Amino acid sequence: MKLKDKLIGISLFMFGFGINLQANGMPKDWNGPVIQGPPSGEGMLGKGPSRENIKTKFIDLAYATKSERQKLDLYLPNSGNKPYPLIIHIHGGAFFGGNKYDEQLVPMFSGLDRGYAVASINYRLSPEAKWPAQINDVKAAIKYLKANADKYNIDSNKIILWGGSAGGHLSALAGVSPTVKELEDPSLGYPDIIPNVAAVVDWFGPIDFLAMDEQWKILGINGEKHSTPDSFESFLMREQITKIPDLVKTSNPENYITKDAPVFFIQHGTADKIIPALQGKNFSDKLISVVGKEKVFFEYLEGANHGHEEKMFSTQENIDKVFKFIEVQLDMNK
Repeated sequence: MKLKDKLIGISLFMFGFGINLQANGMPKDWNGPVIQGPPSGEGMLGKGPSRENIKTKFIDLAYATKSERQKLDLYLPNSGNKPYPLIIHIHGGAFFGGNKYDEQLVPMFSGLDRGYAVASINYRLSPEAKWPAQINDVKAAIKYLKANADKYNIDSNKIILWGGSAGGHLSALAGVSPTVKELEDPSLGYPDIIPNVAAVVDWFGPIDFLAMDEQWKILGINGEKHSTPDSFESFLMREQITKIPDLVKTSNPENYITKDAPVFFIQHGTADKIIPALQGKNFSDKLISVVGKEKVFFEYLEGANHGHEEKMFSTQENIDKVFKFIEVQLDMNK
């Protein structure tokens, strides 16, 4: 996509929310260079899974009302035992793009055949709102689903967050911080509900933004830079991340690990040139040091790259591995 087309798309996207833009199409609270990123439209990062044969589905449920992005889709299995365990899919896209209904949802959709309900959420992206709006929205969506668990036959004690890349980060952060009020916006609804979950699946998610560029040097990989003024993380924070370490710390899941953390399934590809694989490894090591190795699974996928186009994550063998871990850890067969 050409730069002009991207800027037009961003401008139209933000115009719909009544956001004031600079002449270059960037939000007025951003003083850096023009940022280009992934698209945010439905299906623009690959075709979403077929949903024609799903008998019970709810499309565009509003979990909050501050933004058009605060919507989710909920799919219930055609068969299975009620109440259903719930997978909440959180899409990736560098915090800049992605959508609740695109190719990223395909692996999680296989849960429907296993008796899981599946929700997929949109959240405010960085062109619309700076950090911490994104984690505010994720927690609001979890709260909405927990508050309406009886209505939708959801087992609120068996909620699994599952995301890749930026979605992996948000899944991990939401998983370890259910009682951290600083990461919530009570105006989004259900302020008394605690958004705790039972499990997290983190595929190739960034964890410690400030460590990534140094980790490329350790790995000997010339990967995407994250501490520069024009990085997606700097745009998310509206300031070069090296200049605002205290704010950046609020985005790091490692800072919120407690003994009550949910179980974690983490995978990262060794050929990833977007997010260094040490992000997942170091995070898993810190989780294990607090919660024990029984509650954490980490694996390097040898030769795997980054993103939904990397099919090594979505092979049937790997999907089976994810579900086996979840079902053993959450005693699904009881």
